[in-house]
Amino acid sequence: MLIDIAILLIILWFLGLIGVYTLGYYIHILLIVAVVLIIIRAIRGDPM
Repeated sequence: MLIDIAILLIILWFLGLIGVYTLGYYIHILLIVAVVLIIIRAIRGDPM
């Protein structure tokens, strides 16, 4: 479930880069959260 949330956040970030420049700050926060979630999952050793 954690990886699903991270993937969703990365997709939202990418869509934000394409079309929404006014929310760019928030989209980049979503990217950071997604990367942190992926790192946490990797540290735990959970398989994808």
